[in-house]
This record gives sequence, structure tokens and C-alpha cells, in this order.
Amino acid sequence: MRIGAYNQVAQVYGNQSVKKNYNSSQVGATSTLDQVSFSTVGKDMQIAKNALNSVPDIRQDRVNELRASIANGTYQVSAESFADKLLAAFDEKFL
Repeated sequence: MRIGAYNQVAQVYGNQSVKKNYNSSQVGATSTLDQVSFSTVGKDMQIAKNALNSVPDIRQDRVNELRASIANGTYQVSAESFADKLLAAFDEKFL
């Protein structure tokens, strides 16, 4: 290590005056225009969001089918499938 180089480094980081590049009368004035731009991913997300807003939350045709099958007594539930879904919901909630 060369100690003699310390003087050169000190000169680089030494006390230098800071030059201000603005006029004190122009401090409050702004001459720039703010702009916003969205990426293609953001635009795609907005399109998807608008598409989802146009779709109803409840699929009434499916609800009507289920109601009819329950009323007719033809609606069958697999006990194994029900148990699997119940355990999966339990795992998600408590683990």
C-alpha cells in the first residue's frame, strides 16, 4: 500500500465549493410536465379486470340445474369427495 497516494485522494474528496445551477428567482417555477405511462402488462391487467367486471358473480344457469336436481332427488354427493374437500379446507384454514 502506498501512503503517498493519500494526498491525491484527499484532493479529490477535499473541500470543494458546490456550484448551484439554478437562479434564485426560478426556484419556485417548474417547467417540466408530469407524464404517466403504463406497461403492456398493466394494460392487459386492466382489460382482464374489465372483462371480469362484465361477468356475473353467480352462474344462474348452474344454480338452476342444481336446484332442479335437488328438488327431483337426483343430486348425488360422493362421500369420499366431500370428505376430501372438507379435509382440504380444514388444512388450509388451520395450518
